[in-house]
Amino acid sequence: MFFKIIRSTAILCFFMAMSTMLFAQTISGTVTDGQTGKTLAGANIIQLQTSNGVSTDENGSFSLTLTDDAPQKIKVTFVGYKAKIVRLDGAESSLTITLTPSTMMSNEVFVKALRVDKATPMAYENISKASIEQKNLGQDMPYMIGSSPSVTTTSDAGAGIGYTSMRIRGVDQGRINVTVNGIPINDAESHGVFWVNMPDLASSVENIQVQRGAGTSTNGAAAFGATMNIQTSEMKSEAYGEVNTAIGSFNTRKANVMLGSGLMDNGWQFEGRLSKIESDGYIDRASSDLKSFYLSAARHGDRSLLRADVFSGKEKTYQAWYGVSESRLQNGNRTYNPAGAYTDESGNTKYYDNQTDNYQQDHYQLHYSYQFTDNWDARGSLHYTYGRGYYEEYQESQDLTQYSISDIQLPDTTIQKSDLVRQLWLDNHFYGAVFSTEYVPSDRWSLTLGGGYNEYDGDHFGEVVWARFAGDTNADKRYYQNNALKTDFNSYIKASYQIIDGLTAYADAQIRHITYEFLGKDRQPAQGGGQQIVDVQQKDRLTFFNPKAGLTYNINQRHRAYASFSVANKEPTRDEYVDSTPENRPSHETLYDWEAGYKGSFDWFSVGANFYYMNYQDQLILTGEINDVGSNVRQNVPSSYRAGIELQAGAQLLPSLEWSANATFSRNKIEQYTQYVDNYDTGSQETNVYTDTNISFSPDVVANTMLQFSKRGLSAQWSAKYVSRQYLDNTQTKSRSLDPYVVNNLRIRYNWETVPSLQAIKITFVVNNMLNEMYESDGYTFGYISGGQKEYSNYYYPQAGRNFLLQLSFNF
Repeated sequence: MFFKIIRSTAILCFFMAMSTMLFAQTISGTVTDGQTGKTLAGANIIQLQTSNGVSTDENGSFSLTLTDDAPQKIKVTFVGYKAKIVRLDGAESSLTITLTPSTMMSNEVFVKALRVDKATPMAYENISKASIEQKNLGQDMPYMIGSSPSVTTTSDAGAGIGYTSMRIRGVDQGRINVTVNGIPINDAESHGVFWVNMPDLASSVENIQVQRGAGTSTNGAAAFGATMNIQTSEMKSEAYGEVNTAIGSFNTRKANVMLGSGLMDNGWQFEGRLSKIESDGYIDRASSDLKSFYLSAARHGDRSLLRADVFSGKEKTYQAWYGVSESRLQNGNRTYNPAGAYTDESGNTKYYDNQTDNYQQDHYQLHYSYQFTDNWDARGSLHYTYGRGYYEEYQESQDLTQYSISDIQLPDTTIQKSDLVRQLWLDNHFYGAVFSTEYVPSDRWSLTLGGGYNEYDGDHFGEVVWARFAGDTNADKRYYQNNALKTDFNSYIKASYQIIDGLTAYADAQIRHITYEFLGKDRQPAQGGGQQIVDVQQKDRLTFFNPKAGLTYNINQRHRAYASFSVANKEPTRDEYVDSTPENRPSHETLYDWEAGYKGSFDWFSVGANFYYMNYQDQLILTGEINDVGSNVRQNVPSSYRAGIELQAGAQLLPSLEWSANATFSRNKIEQYTQYVDNYDTGSQETNVYTDTNISFSPDVVANTMLQFSKRGLSAQWSAKYVSRQYLDNTQTKSRSLDPYVVNNLRIRYNWETVPSLQAIKITFVVNNMLNEMYESDGYTFGYISGGQKEYSNYYYPQAGRNFLLQLSFNF
């Protein structure tokens, strides 16, 4: 399949090359800091009075083909530096442009303690605002980084709106550390990130850094596969306004309004966004109704920056997390959704129309940074997140006693079961503070000290809001309720030292302490099916030490080699605690991560390779085993690993034509895995032992390729993604797996700069899955023995075939 992608790339290159035989002037150069001489990665270069521009690469280099019918001038900007306009006389072949640091701090100061650069021995990827804008037509955040190395994405509704998630190197969302402006976003108990609670966040993001592997020390949940560090929008110096409207397949509609005041004379700036996204989804009834806003205010001092960010999301989505059974897929019914199905009194199948998930999450962040001297600064942030909501579902023939409802005694019978509607609630508060300070006494070494203290207070409860038979019991009675408290404290120190010219040593050490306790009544799976309400009370304390160290050798400004070793530890999730007792509680997990790589850029192409070996001790794997309270749990696997190579390449084929690609080839293995299968005939379990077996949902190959054509206001981008076979469980059985797939996407954008009363109008047209590949990106399986036969049930999450999105953007 991968070779099909390469062949398609070559064909497309040929035809696009034939259409670009006329060459305009191309300039290249390097952007540097006027004081230190260091190159500036991510500086923006744009030709005046056009949208024709590029950003410098990680070596500070750029290449730009000028538009003939526009002024031969470029404007160079970089956050924290004064903008510079360069007049071109036509004779330039290579430019060296120096920028002068400005006294105005940028929002970047609040994330730099958690980020890495080319002097750090880590594998990472920077996703710019321009790249995000090209992809942002309403889909959730995982799709903004979907073409980055080792990333796979999935959507319950099949179209990228609603419940979505991602994996990096086969590692699930609950093991990927996510921060926004340095503030932890992962749920304190499940460790997951629910992007549906932050709809259209991408419209307010300046850039994203993805660190693969253990990464550097950060705040929040442990990084067991990757770190995703998000920086929200950098405020613009001039006032602006923007309106975006989009429509697409599956009745998808998006609209947002964004406004900014620019920098006012008193040093204040304000910015805001209001968004609404709706979609029916590809899967039946998988609708989404998403609302959000983002507000930011900043005050710039001579050596300080005070900034407040408030963003909120409110979602209502029809449940689509059950998947589609294998039998229905084989019969061609790819969009069937069993959620809310029930049988009415006439024996007809109906669907409950409010089988929905409802949740609102508000984020409040207050940041302050102060620069004491030219080589010493410090910053601190306070944060508070309030989340509340429920999911509602229709349940048929439920045992009344499971819901604290007494059996109903009638003259001739006793009613013990009833159809009912229940709501399962969360009401939680997450708050704390993070801090860091950086000291850079010379070009040879730097020191960063930081940490954070965070507390979580969450209520879990369930209510029956309707029952066909309830007797004298109040229908809205809470049948379970418990409270959980979690404290997470961490401190870290990072240092880098240039041993000799080009060779830098890096060290990083973190101590993380966790206290977790809960008390009350909660639900647990009952033996034989259904649920049981039990008393739960547990408390646990964990302290982790996470060291990291490595070497980076910058051969010159264009070539970098590195190697590192990192240790990460991770606590169990809420389910591991609730569905166990202190005596059989799973152990924490430990990761030993080895990374080594090289990146180099040449005159017209670039290459990169990163080798990794992630050795896990006591990794938690879902086995199906029943513990002493009758629940299925994840099991600590003594030894497992992920090993692979991540390759990257890019080339400027023509002045207007650029090609890039990445591919990950990996082995993801459990040395010895014991599978437990319920035997309904005997009431016991049978075991099967597998050796050297694949970790579930860990493809051996993930590859992306992209061709981008840019000419004046027109840009066109074709991309393709290949994902090899993934197994639904850890037995490496083909009948319980996801087939490999190749997905092709096409994106066309045109920018009109000369529009009366407006700065610009942009139109973007996207064809996703343009070859109409029928594929599934996620699933699950469970097995049992009945009648002497072993049976397995497979469920899948089909993704949409060919679909379209169209967006109009008005800038003023």
